[in-house]
Amino acid sequence: MIQITKANGKAEIELLAALRQRSGEVDKQVSATVSQIIEEVKDAGDCAVRKYTEKFDGSCPEKFEIDREEINDALTNADQAFVDAMLSAIENISAFHNRQKQQSFLDTQENGVIMGQRIRGLARVGIYVPGGTAAYPSSVLMNAIPAKIAGVKEIIMVTPPMKNGAANPDILVAAALAGVDRIFLMGGAQAAAAMAFGTESVPKVDKIVGPGNIFVATAKKLLYGVVDIDMIAGPSEILVMADSTANPKYLAADMMSQAEHDALASSILLTTDENIARETVKEIERQIEGLSRKQIIEKSLANYGAVIVCRDDQEMIDLANELAPEHLEVMTANPMEYIGKLDNAGSVFLGQYSPEPLGDYYAGPNHVLPTGGTARFFSPLGVDSFIKKSSFIYYTQDALREAHDDIVLIAEKEQLTAHANSIKVRF
Repeated sequence: MIQITKANGKAEIELLAALRQRSGEVDKQVSATVSQIIEEVKDAGDCAVRKYTEKFDGSCPEKFEIDREEINDALTNADQAFVDAMLSAIENISAFHNRQKQQSFLDTQENGVIMGQRIRGLARVGIYVPGGTAAYPSSVLMNAIPAKIAGVKEIIMVTPPMKNGAANPDILVAAALAGVDRIFLMGGAQAAAAMAFGTESVPKVDKIVGPGNIFVATAKKLLYGVVDIDMIAGPSEILVMADSTANPKYLAADMMSQAEHDALASSILLTTDENIARETVKEIERQIEGLSRKQIIEKSLANYGAVIVCRDDQEMIDLANELAPEHLEVMTANPMEYIGKLDNAGSVFLGQYSPEPLGDYYAGPNHVLPTGGTARFFSPLGVDSFIKKSSFIYYTQDALREAHDDIVLIAEKEQLTAHANSIKVRF
């Protein structure tokens, strides 16, 4: 199910190549289908959304927008223990993201020049939340809370119906608690297009965030430029670094916690201890028998899982930075010493008692993370994802006169004589 490999300068390179190919593959048929859906929604609005909702979901609600009464009822009827757990998570997520807030600034100089930067939240953001076969209330919190903190004026949400045609009640509970303003029962590429262009029912948004299947991810990619998006999310992944002090039971459990997401998910263990490698594989074989998504885990580990025995700590660190994983666990005797050495990761989990699901649901940092090696240049979703910045400049006549010659010289070097003239005519 999962192979143990010794790092030798070749095996790990082949693994990297396979993972990059997995992340970069684009299904041309999916792209063509999604392009057609986008064009139809752009031209026909609700009519096209209704057509594709009936086609893919089997039925379509009479009215796309969910009444506030239904949302409130979901909250009233929810299991109180679930509500309490969500409220605790909201407190943690809010506390972490409040520390990310930026302030506008004003810089006044002695010569009368005034410059600065104004920061404000986007006007309207759309959150896509899966709600059919898989529903993730935690994703509602992770997307809506930083948007609220950023000062977004209106948050709308789309979520596909369950098999019975209704909205997932847990999703509605999360939306009510997180302060989502409006919810629409629709999913797929058609829902993303509806938010991007606006329809008779759905208002046009400035940015689309949130996870989805390959059709939703492709739609977001194709709609980028019409609207902003958070990122192009690929299959989930976890990389675990372990030394001889790690507990194989924990290592196996954490690897499988990501493998259960998807047959394309990647779970990799790097260790400097051969015995840890062998015992972890045994634990995977033992623990998997009691897991509900056993078949998915088996496929994921067989195709995109690996246990690599490294020659030393530095080799583990170098491989981790090269892989740039979405989730990176450090299970070593002194995990804190690695913080300054691990430059490429979406989120780092330090120590035996900081498993990845802690970050998925509860601790506070965002769980919307870059995948497929993009942690080399992308950051997790956060308050910054929902703001826009404008700079402003005020010069006096004397200050502009002082800068006159320099600006004219640069403009004329670029052969932009109208730029130069714009300065000259003032003097």
